[in-house]
Amino acid sequence: MRMTRRALLSIVPAATLSAVAPPQRAWSQAPREATPGEAAEDQATLIGNTVAVLAGTADSNARPEVAAKLAAIASTAKARLAALDGAGSGELFRGLPLGSSDTNLTTSFQYLYEIALATRAPGGAAPGAGDDTAVQRRVIDGLVRLHDDYYGDQSKGYYGNWFNWEIGISSQLTRTLVLLKDELTAYRPDLTATCVASMDAYLRNGKAGDVDLDSRFHTGANLADITTNRILQGAVLGDEARITKAVADQLTVLTTIDPYHLSHNVTDGFYADGSFIQHASVAYTGSYGKGLLTRMVQAIKILEGTGYAQGQDRVGAVRNWVVRGFAPLVFEGWMMEIVKGRGVSRSTTTGYTDVAEVVEAVVDLSGYAAGADATALKGYVKFVRQNSRATLDPARFLSPVSVARYADILADTGIPAKDLNPAERHVAFNAMDKTVHRRPGYAFALARSSPRISKYEYMNGENLMPWFQGDGAHYLYLSGQDQTQAFGVDYFTTVSPYRLAGVTAPVETRRTVPELYGGLWYDNPERGFTSSSESQNTYVYFPRGAGGLSGGACLGAYGAAGLVQADDVAYAAQQAGTLPDDFVAYRNARATKSWFMLDDEIVVLAAGVGDPAGRAVTTTIDSRVSRLARPADTVTLTGRLRDGTPWSGTGTAPLAWLRYADAGQGTAVGYVFLDGRRPTVALETVTRSRRAVRVSNPDTMVTKQVFSVSVEQPAGAPATSMAYALVPNASERQLMAYADGPMSVLANTARVQAVRHEGLGLIAVNVFAPGHHHAGHLSMDGPASVILREGRDGTVSVAVADPTTERDTVSVVIRGRALRAGSVDEGVRVDRLPGGTRIRVATRHSYGRSFTATLRGRRRAEGRPAGSQRADG
Repeated sequence: MRMTRRALLSIVPAATLSAVAPPQRAWSQAPREATPGEAAEDQATLIGNTVAVLAGTADSNARPEVAAKLAAIASTAKARLAALDGAGSGELFRGLPLGSSDTNLTTSFQYLYEIALATRAPGGAAPGAGDDTAVQRRVIDGLVRLHDDYYGDQSKGYYGNWFNWEIGISSQLTRTLVLLKDELTAYRPDLTATCVASMDAYLRNGKAGDVDLDSRFHTGANLADITTNRILQGAVLGDEARITKAVADQLTVLTTIDPYHLSHNVTDGFYADGSFIQHASVAYTGSYGKGLLTRMVQAIKILEGTGYAQGQDRVGAVRNWVVRGFAPLVFEGWMMEIVKGRGVSRSTTTGYTDVAEVVEAVVDLSGYAAGADATALKGYVKFVRQNSRATLDPARFLSPVSVARYADILADTGIPAKDLNPAERHVAFNAMDKTVHRRPGYAFALARSSPRISKYEYMNGENLMPWFQGDGAHYLYLSGQDQTQAFGVDYFTTVSPYRLAGVTAPVETRRTVPELYGGLWYDNPERGFTSSSESQNTYVYFPRGAGGLSGGACLGAYGAAGLVQADDVAYAAQQAGTLPDDFVAYRNARATKSWFMLDDEIVVLAAGVGDPAGRAVTTTIDSRVSRLARPADTVTLTGRLRDGTPWSGTGTAPLAWLRYADAGQGTAVGYVFLDGRRPTVALETVTRSRRAVRVSNPDTMVTKQVFSVSVEQPAGAPATSMAYALVPNASERQLMAYADGPMSVLANTARVQAVRHEGLGLIAVNVFAPGHHHAGHLSMDGPASVILREGRDGTVSVAVADPTTERDTVSVVIRGRALRAGSVDEGVRVDRLPGGTRIRVATRHSYGRSFTATLRGRRRAEGRPAGSQRADG
């Protein structure tokens, strides 16, 4: 019998762990050579592992911590049996009529799986009267009926959502075949092969009933689901070839996406900067990425101890996803909105339940990692548990074994709770046009878009009013707050879609897809618009930007991001006359924006703000929601005018600063206005149904206090500029001190935007246009994002990025004292020039990443800011 890697790690001293850990390698699978006996043993191991994952083991299920999970399994099964007993005509389960609803058919297969699961859980309560065999045969009879009457006839299936036919039904059915393998052999030995043949036939976006790596449907999380199903199908059929091919196909999802050298033309997956893309252009870590993480950890578990896993370091690859891709997006147990796509509109989940799924995956992954990696993963599990504002319920984990492992980690006093993020962190997810800035006390998340990345995702009646979610919308998360009271579905329900925090939008009324077309999509097959066509994806579900620029630089824990707001591709195509006459597209407002993310402040500059069509425009500096349930839930608004006069309440005024304080949540945000604009402050009570943002949400009315601070431009007004800073957790005393600095605006035009922070010795610049530009003592040629920080010891640190992702080189000149190169990234060249120092960066094929250089020179004078000149360009 083979010794598993996990078993080996348990007996090998920690000092030698690196010697047995598989090395990183290209993700390909060599042809497997196994004798029939070895293949049969591996397939039996695979089946046993899968049953253990789903139903638990005698040891795990005997643990008192697992009792609630077992009770949930049994309770669910009893409810499903009751629905089975009460079914009416045309139903297998009560309330799920069959024949025209693919969702009801998928749910019916799910219910059969949930009954079967209860019969295989050691130590669990019997789900129904009689022994488990009788219940299992009822499940099998249900499978026969579903297959014969509603599924097996290929000419009548494949209506509705392709996902249900290629993934959803197959996942439930395949698991059931695994759980009931022995009883199927005894009772209906022909059924497994019949069901698998039907599942193969429904892989219509594949090739010859199998995966097609060139199919846009068989990528990322979807590919992981399909291949996991096919691995398990091969195990129940004894089909060695099916398993080995499915394993090889699945390994391709571990490949880091290189946008300049795509494999199978696939852009879905994880990128070098931690970004995750699904649907070719949607930032999706918090939904499909979460599903991919879960599925790949499950693959590690089910393949353990088999020859199919030999020579692979799935653990190392998936661990990198957790550290680089997931951890930055989790704040006090909450998954950030910027990476959830249409999932932000769901009332069935929250950011806390999203993270619970990630935690289960990390719990299991830690059991396969080695040494310091295992300790770090376990410490992160503890950290999330201790810092989440919601109690994580392990009974909601998929696997009883995971529940037991979670309890072991929490009980292990030798594992310190520790975040995978440093306390101060800036992450530029430029491959998916998102930015995360973290400090003790807050996290700031920014959503951008471009010709590479979608402005939003709408689909299946979810996220009905998404129009501006990728146009610089931001989410400011404050420590200690229950984020369900600040964000989640209720934020999108009660905040106007035209007044999302950070957004510049025209004043108009748009109609949702169902309102426009009377259905969940634009239906025009003659012009290529069907429910899952490429045209539907491109112009309706997740349109990208038609132009503009999006990117930014990162210098240590400081960051800059820039965005040129543009129309989406649907409006551009409509103007070009390439879309049908009855297709509706909307024109966007215009703005060029920069976000400079520091320690206590996020400084925002905007220029060219207006509308070429002459509409009124609103730029929302911030929007926040709060409860309206108790007298203690009081929101106070205080500030000072530019002449020093105290101010409070709502209205339009020449404010120097404003402070929002929510007594109920114990939170506060300050706003410092760095120019002469007259912001408008509003606080209103809004009541709206959650169904306003998702057609399948319950018709639950939500009431919130909605605060906003904005700059209003009337119709026909010329383009304008504005500058302000968000100050998380600000006190009034802190806000009053900004009258004396330390922030100043060096430039704020549609060509160049720059700020200086004297206390940090920092200049940050975004250049949006060709040509030569100056800001402070910096000169740049063409579009670039640059951050410079000068230390008092004479050290100068510089970060440079190409926000266009298309330039071969970017040059920056630092005027003044001579500097010499210290440490520089590969691709960075430092030269002395008369009167300054030039940094030339080879940005070709860098996809927006930052290059850094540390330069040395004379000590910076005490109190002198980094760069004294103003800007031009």
